[in-house]
Amino acid sequence: MGSLGALLLANIPLLILMLVGVVLLVVEMYIPGFGVPGILGIASLVLSFILLHPTMEQGLVLLAILGAILCVALSVCLFTASRGRLNKSKLVLNDVAVPADAAENNDLNYFIGKTGSAHTALRPAGIGEFDGVKLNVVSDGEFISAGRPIRVQSVAGNRIVVSEIKD
Repeated sequence: MGSLGALLLANIPLLILMLVGVVLLVVEMYIPGFGVPGILGIASLVLSFILLHPTMEQGLVLLAILGAILCVALSVCLFTASRGRLNKSKLVLNDVAVPADAAENNDLNYFIGKTGSAHTALRPAGIGEFDGVKLNVVSDGEFISAGRPIRVQSVAGNRIVVSEIKD
């Protein structure tokens, strides 16, 4: 380990290049996608490692140290994301998030139990008409010809499941 310390002290610019690579990889952990900081960080680490010319033993120790640093950085990144600090960042689009009670407040739930008619043939998808409103509906698996009476059984998101009313 003493020879690794001497190697690093003799090559301070390469050590700085290595630290810049680690910092760029940490920045990449906080930015969505695989972009310029990640590519530059990997290139910086590889270049500094090649220019350092460590022996096999020194290289393995140095690689283990860099791996440990990156694992700690990833743990901190995941911890901050789970605590909500990253969620409050301007990098995350919160406006498109769906609230948890959206399924309960679905306007299509109004149609559950309503009767209407099949505007087109349902095989199994088609168009149903309920009180003058045409909706995309799905039958519960059976073919329903156009004009037949139907009833809304359930609504899941924007999927309206209907069944034919048997006379």
